[in-house]
Amino acid sequence: MEKKDYPILCFELGDQAMLGIMVNDYYQVVQKDVKAVKSVLKNYIQKEYKKFGYYPDLYLTEPKLKVFSISIRPVYRTGSESYPLSYKIDVPIPVIYGETTDGGYECYLPLFKQSFRYFDTNQFKPLVTHFINNYFTNSTPEEIYEYLRYPTPSMDFVTLKVKEEQTFDWFQWSTQRGFKTLNRLTQQVPLKKGEKRNTLPEMAWEREEEIQELIDKLLISNTNVLVVGANGAGKSAVITQAVKHITTKSKAQQIEKTFWQIMPQRITASAKYLGEWQESVELLIEDLIAANGVLWVDQIIQLLMSGGEGAEDSIAAFLIPFLQQGKIQLLGEVTPQELESMRRLLPDFIEYFQLVQLKALTEKQVQTILSNFSDHAKERLKVQIDTNALTQSYRLLLRHYPYEAFPGKGIKFLGRCVNYAQLHQLTTLSQADIVDSFIKQSGLPEIFLRDEIKLPVQKIRQHFEQRIIGQDAVIEQFCNIIKIYKAGLNDPNKPISTMLFAGPTGVGKTASAKALSQYFFGEGKKEPPLIRIDMSEFQHPNQVIRFIGIGKEVGQLVKSVREKPFAVVLLDEVEKAHPSIFDALLTVLDEGILVDHFGRLTNFRNTIIIMTTNLGASNQRAIGLKNTTSDTAKYESAIGRFFRPEFVNRIDQVVLFRSLEKSDVKQILLKELEELKQREGFVKQHLTLDFSPALIQYIADIGFNAKYGARPLQRAIEQTVTTPMANWLLSNADVQHRKLLLDIDEGKLVIS
Repeated sequence: MEKKDYPILCFELGDQAMLGIMVNDYYQVVQKDVKAVKSVLKNYIQKEYKKFGYYPDLYLTEPKLKVFSISIRPVYRTGSESYPLSYKIDVPIPVIYGETTDGGYECYLPLFKQSFRYFDTNQFKPLVTHFINNYFTNSTPEEIYEYLRYPTPSMDFVTLKVKEEQTFDWFQWSTQRGFKTLNRLTQQVPLKKGEKRNTLPEMAWEREEEIQELIDKLLISNTNVLVVGANGAGKSAVITQAVKHITTKSKAQQIEKTFWQIMPQRITASAKYLGEWQESVELLIEDLIAANGVLWVDQIIQLLMSGGEGAEDSIAAFLIPFLQQGKIQLLGEVTPQELESMRRLLPDFIEYFQLVQLKALTEKQVQTILSNFSDHAKERLKVQIDTNALTQSYRLLLRHYPYEAFPGKGIKFLGRCVNYAQLHQLTTLSQADIVDSFIKQSGLPEIFLRDEIKLPVQKIRQHFEQRIIGQDAVIEQFCNIIKIYKAGLNDPNKPISTMLFAGPTGVGKTASAKALSQYFFGEGKKEPPLIRIDMSEFQHPNQVIRFIGIGKEVGQLVKSVREKPFAVVLLDEVEKAHPSIFDALLTVLDEGILVDHFGRLTNFRNTIIIMTTNLGASNQRAIGLKNTTSDTAKYESAIGRFFRPEFVNRIDQVVLFRSLEKSDVKQILLKELEELKQREGFVKQHLTLDFSPALIQYIADIGFNAKYGARPLQRAIEQTVTTPMANWLLSNADVQHRKLLLDIDEGKLVIS
């Protein structure tokens, strides 16, 4: 007989609670102390020995414990849209690792129920970081925060006496009780009570018919099924409820049907060699057959995107023979757009699936679901949602989230509100709390969210006049957009507005877009939600891929809008892009959506799209241009000759910028100098600046150019004021709490 130590991971949960996790088996128990934990786990292993005739093997010779602190940026996701938080959090994840009996190395991540082997110690840290980041890729912020609750762990051992001649049959062990490949790549569902990390209820209210239809297809027809519905329609909730019903029924009837959830990326994530992921799929299918299992594939469209260069050599294509032979049963969810893409890309794969269609819910059904969620929040989460708050939530989401379906968008939004309430120890969510939460999420000002607040037109005009100099027509157009949106008369199936800014260089086109983004979407934001893309970078046909993406590749425009769905999109110098770019933009301008090769939808209906152009500017007078009918006609003529009619017709408004005069440049200068006073170097030393009239006039004279407008102004301020002031501050670091007068003498800055 020899002694063998089995490592366990221990977490002290409180005075009378200790959590223990077996490292190689992931069996968990909670007892009053470490001694009790070890006793329970020892009895568990011995029972397994009596049942199967051998102990679980462990290859580690000297296990070690290390806690990795990984910086994760949590991301809220709503369908195809992503909302990354502005900060990262450090998540501590314990791992147990060491050298194995065969000379290699192995690492266990007990909290993830994963392990991997490696053969070079230099690979250890990168591989752990990869596994943790990959695991959190599709986790919600709530799921990530759950890992912060674990206290600092310790490692202990359960010691057993093992016969030296005892042999271990890993295949028999994994088949009878472990399912090694399934455990490595998937998560068995439904989750046990202690494994659930999401505070949202896993209920599919008002979807009883669809749940029963799915149960019949899975259990009676024993077929592959796709649940089809719009983003937010409740596809995952329907599947979850059906799985629970079938699992309960299976146990009662001793059918023992099991369900396993997987992300397709995990199949190929650890594959290094040719044919390795194919072998993993075959082992996975063997485990599923042994477990009488159904594979629930998250984002099943990814099966067509993973494995090879195209759909024809993807994981989905590899699975077709197994589907033909009935060796695997798949379950997944898709949007209608994704379903059409799958039919187009790999029709042989789709033909083995039956569909369960989720119809749009009525307003009454949605209200019932939101009310049910309110009851759940009150009973389980101890947060009461006021009736008016529920009504306000429905109205805001209906008005400002037209592209996502109920009940998903309602449950997710209210779930975030409840999490915020718990974090700040609030017991009730009022209507005002709902509005505040929506403002934080979207950046929309309160004036758009409350019908009872009247539109202060004069105040809005002043907001833009302080930021946009010499462009009255532009300010008027901005005010009109705000009026239309406030009245709810904008087309919900298009971007909020699409504009083409025409005019010479240096007249404030970019500054105007920035000012509009700050007003429209900048409430509570440090930086204006402006997505600026230089279209001169996309002058060749192949660069359309980099702009909107193709296949697996996500383009710059799509990536930016998914990260900032409430934003002004500024396409600068749009005429310099290749004509194929304009064709790609037609659907965006007309319908406010962009569907990629795999049916993934990017929504532009909460954006304002602004394109700038210098077309027609060369024919205009450099100074003092007025917005006459003939001037406008010249610009429109130049634009009409360059762009195709179907492109121009999809633009809501061509906005003409006039050339700046010297008086305009002086106003811009005063604005820039006021902003200069607020820079860190002056604020830190409590220095206030006064600029002499002579200095202001001097900078205005050298900073104005009839051809380039106000563009040279920044360079003039930099050369005349900023650089000399930097030299002065470095030489007078002890000067604080002073007022400085800045003057000019023979072209040189004078400071007193």
